[in-house]
Amino acid sequence: MSTPQTPLPQAAPPAREAGAAAPYAGYTSPIPVVRTHLGHALASEWTKIRSVRSTMWTLGVFVLLVVGIGLLTGAIVANSGSDLSGDDDPLALGFFGVLLGSIAVITLGVLTTASEYGTGLIRTTATACPARGRFLVAKALIFFLVSFTVTLVSTVLVAVLQTAMLEGTSARQPTGGEWFKATVGVSLYIALLGLFSLLIGSVLRHSAGGITVMIGAVLAPLVIALFMATSSLEKVRTALFEYSIPNQLGVFYSSSLSDSGPSGWDPLWIMIGAVVVAFAGSWLLLEKRDV
Repeated sequence: MSTPQTPLPQAAPPAREAGAAAPYAGYTSPIPVVRTHLGHALASEWTKIRSVRSTMWTLGVFVLLVVGIGLLTGAIVANSGSDLSGDDDPLALGFFGVLLGSIAVITLGVLTTASEYGTGLIRTTATACPARGRFLVAKALIFFLVSFTVTLVSTVLVAVLQTAMLEGTSARQPTGGEWFKATVGVSLYIALLGLFSLLIGSVLRHSAGGITVMIGAVLAPLVIALFMATSSLEKVRTALFEYSIPNQLGVFYSSSLSDSGPSGWDPLWIMIGAVVVAFAGSWLLLEKRDV
């Protein structure tokens, strides 16, 4: 029969000094903890878009095309000896540079979202901002403001210089409404077109694919319409001409490709509708997909 063992005495815990606080009681982190909001996401997206080289290159090419082609066109017309008619809007000469420059804005829009999936940065973005809709809104706002500002400065500069070049010709002076549409109106349309590209990049999550789709959306309707020579396809061809992006952009310069179709500010409302639909689809997919 075994005898019960007496438990060994345990050392008493060290006594705390009088007034000493319990472990971890009243601990204050040296890192300030604040509730995040949209302003933090905006600051993050602003840091991103101004830090990457693609922004400098694409917007630099955009300004070069808009200003360079605009001034070259104005100089050729002013020195050609064939004056513009009194009904022609001299601001319409800025159309060519803006149309080519829109490709650069489209490219930047797609890269703003799609490139994060290619590099894996989207995982960091989603971790820092779990509310995915918030950083999508922040991307959209920052991109829209940047592209609108750059386009506005470029179009105003070109419009002023072209008007000065053609001052001695028979070209009439643009009205206030024409100035507003050729500067602010065009800038809003280009910024919305770039924003639509940003959302397409978020949906496709592939830079090359998104750029290809958007360039096709700009050029394909006109190319397809050129080969619709049969009378049975006349209505389709007319619709492709009227609602193509180049024609809608030309409406702001009073140089539409057709006598019917969108006019006034209609192209802006059409693009806003397209952006709203693309934003809703991008938001839903962003919430359901894994990053």
